[in-house]
Amino acid sequence: MNLALFDFDGTITTREMFPDFMRFSVTPRRLAIGKILLAPWVGGYRMGVVSGKRIRSRIVHFGFRGVPEASVRKAGHAFARDVLPSVVRPIALDRIRWHQAQGDRVVVVSGSLDVYLSHWCGQQGLELICSRLETAEGRLTGRYLGAQCVGEEKSRRVRERCDLDAYAVVYAYGDTREDREMLDLADRKYFRWQEVA
Repeated sequence: MNLALFDFDGTITTREMFPDFMRFSVTPRRLAIGKILLAPWVGGYRMGVVSGKRIRSRIVHFGFRGVPEASVRKAGHAFARDVLPSVVRPIALDRIRWHQAQGDRVVVVSGSLDVYLSHWCGQQGLELICSRLETAEGRLTGRYLGAQCVGEEKSRRVRERCDLDAYAVVYAYGDTREDREMLDLADRKYFRWQEVA
């Protein structure tokens, strides 16, 4: 049996889905205020001064702090059902199906949020390792539960969950520098759908 590790945003999908989910799930009033208050952070991210990890933390904090967990989970279910199918790359779905047909273990390893990825992965019969939101007394705190699943954290979680030596071949698919450490775990690595050494 082989192991196949897939990044989600930009690899399985045609674009990063975090901004789309925020627009889908955050109230219009909070979105409008957030656009103003977070503009300097977003500008810094676009200029390469602020990391993706840091801007996502700021956005999650502003967008979800104090929001009932149940409402965000409900939005995640609707997002997975109504939005994600239109942005999934056919090449990605074909490759996932190919791995499944071979009897491979297929795991999505993503910095995206479990509130929508868990639904999509469940529909596809895929395992999931991803970022999660912290909850207290039924409401989101506006923080991640543990570290965001990007960069070194991706490879750490994969090694924690999977005995890499137990697989004949490890495949990994990614599209950004946040996937590099995960790609380094693989025997066969694909960056933006091109196999690399």
